[in-house]
Amino acid sequence: PSAQAVRLTLNHVYRLFRLRQCEDSVYRHRSRPCLQHQIGRCSAPCVGMIESHNYARQLHHAELFLQGRADRLLDELGEEMQQAARDLAFERAAELRDQLASLQRVLANQYVQGERGELDVVVVHVADGQVCVELLYFRGGLSLGNRSYFPRSAGSLDPAEILRGFLLQHYLQLPPPGELLLSHPIEDQQALAELLSVTHGQRVKLIANPRGDRARWVEMGLRTAAAALEARAADAASMQRRFDDLAQLLDVDTIERVECFDISHTQGEQTVASCVVFGPEGALRNDYRRYNISGITPGDDYAAMRQALQRRFRRLRDGEGTAPDLLLIDGGRGQLAQAIEVLTELGLQDLALLGVAKGEERRAGEESLWRPGVDQPLRPPGNRPAALLIQQVRDEAHRFAITGHRARRGKQQTHSVLEDIAGVGGKRRKALLQHFGGLKGLERAGIEELMRVEGISRALAERIYERLHH
Repeated sequence: PSAQAVRLTLNHVYRLFRLRQCEDSVYRHRSRPCLQHQIGRCSAPCVGMIESHNYARQLHHAELFLQGRADRLLDELGEEMQQAARDLAFERAAELRDQLASLQRVLANQYVQGERGELDVVVVHVADGQVCVELLYFRGGLSLGNRSYFPRSAGSLDPAEILRGFLLQHYLQLPPPGELLLSHPIEDQQALAELLSVTHGQRVKLIANPRGDRARWVEMGLRTAAAALEARAADAASMQRRFDDLAQLLDVDTIERVECFDISHTQGEQTVASCVVFGPEGALRNDYRRYNISGITPGDDYAAMRQALQRRFRRLRDGEGTAPDLLLIDGGRGQLAQAIEVLTELGLQDLALLGVAKGEERRAGEESLWRPGVDQPLRPPGNRPAALLIQQVRDEAHRFAITGHRARRGKQQTHSVLEDIAGVGGKRRKALLQHFGGLKGLERAGIEELMRVEGISRALAERIYERLHH
């Protein structure tokens, strides 16, 4: 499902079930309801505006909604509303009535019939030699969104052949729903359905050219695929213009591959360097790399950059990988000097380099671009295509470095906290984290809950609890 579908679903969850969205640290210190409560998206459990058992029911209802178990959810809400009326709790009954009505409006826009409402719509659209495979997901009768795939053509542009190849590749790896609605009939359709059924131990039906409501979903998928191809073509044209303008800005013939390095750490700890790669077709994520930096003075960004560049370009010197047409270094003249020194040591001084320094106000679009041997930086307007490309690549390098650093820091924190507890070795650490789903879940557990984990005695549970809460 797409990010847009996730955001829409979360919006429904907060609006329908009024669950809190704040962090535990905020929740524990609130003295009055926040804005989310005032706009009807939170029931304010932080200040006791809802009884704990009613909030627990809301959590249960949200879980049913996310699982696609709409029938059970509607039944439970209806029964609770009737029970509240029987108990003369008319205010509560009115709240449940309004919640039920809102839920029915949401479901009316999403609900589909089928094999328990479990189906995927799989369509292929071909235009101007480009291919889009579009998936629409329905679970428990609810639309969970869609996803676009753009397979590279292996020669054939026949939609049926492309569809058959996609089904084999996608659904032999991932479990399919009970029904797959197809935009085109495919060769050996029944045999493929039997193969998927046997592979996954459940009956799978492939239906091409469906009728009625199912035909409407296929048409929707085809329209979505056509729009996705148009958007992709527009994005590609825009990206190509940015690359062409960057080549013009730097006075070179062409630029086809850009790499950008960035550094992330917290007060010098768990330092991670990132390398992202872009071409005229966009981000080349398969070529992204992260480097865990070690053996340097904490907080020494120059040493961190040197280490990352040495690891990347030693491999290039030895014949591994593809050379970039332009190497972007986030950090300005100081980091650029480190890059020049490393590449010179490796005999790769002919690689084109550009240091990117933020302006005094550190606003996007005000970057200074430093070139080797040139005393004055380039300062292109922020809306120039080349400047937009540099911002995009640098921001992606920053994002990729931060996510890598956070993952490394979280792993280190989890490891170190539990490692300090006598009696908790590697096996018990793993069992605890798996049982509670991570360190946050472990911190919420009481002594009795800790004792349910295999190998955790009461004495050890008490030590763990004491260490995590003091």
